[in-house]
Amino acid sequence: MRIKRLRSQPLVVQAIWTVLAVAFVVALVSGRWSLAFVAAATFGLSLTPVLFQRRFGIRLPVRFFGWIVVFVFATTFLGEAFDFYNRLWWWDVLLHAGSALAFGLIGFLFVFMLFEGDRYAAPAWAISFVSFCFALSIGTMWEIFEFAMDQLFGLNMQKSGLVDTMWDLIVDTLGAGIGAAAGFFYLKGQEFGGLTGMLQEFVQANRRFFRKRRR
Repeated sequence: MRIKRLRSQPLVVQAIWTVLAVAFVVALVSGRWSLAFVAAATFGLSLTPVLFQRRFGIRLPVRFFGWIVVFVFATTFLGEAFDFYNRLWWWDVLLHAGSALAFGLIGFLFVFMLFEGDRYAAPAWAISFVSFCFALSIGTMWEIFEFAMDQLFGLNMQKSGLVDTMWDLIVDTLGAGIGAAAGFFYLKGQEFGGLTGMLQEFVQANRRFFRKRRR
């Protein structure tokens, strides 16, 4: 049964899990304990959505799950184990934009879920604005976390300090805006670069949370 579940996952997820398994074994054989730890941690984090679904009874569409696994792989394994953050100047910017976009979509779905899918309970712009604020607040909290780690433990998560923080917040704002815009166009019944399709997939997979939804 478990093998069937693994095979039912998207090919990109299967490929990432295979890479992590191989990296873990090779790291153990060669005595590279830090790489083994990062590979194991990345694999564990990639399973978090599965535990989340079981705990809260929320079903994640295939595309949602696939994007989460790719993001975890990019941030933890490629970013830390292979030092992509320092090798590629745009790596951190790209991941910040992706996370802000994701939190924009999550914020919209959360607010929409509170209204049980009633798109007429509040103006579309209001729901989208709340989702934008939600995503931006998450990005801001992360910057506070980076500052705290640097001050308390002498790390260098903020790198160049103010400049790095401001660029991160600017990218967070753009990503959150795109995610909120996707929610707005979804409520208006319009397409927005495939993102509205992802929202529709989530709503369809979790109809019991959107009982008041009307077409």
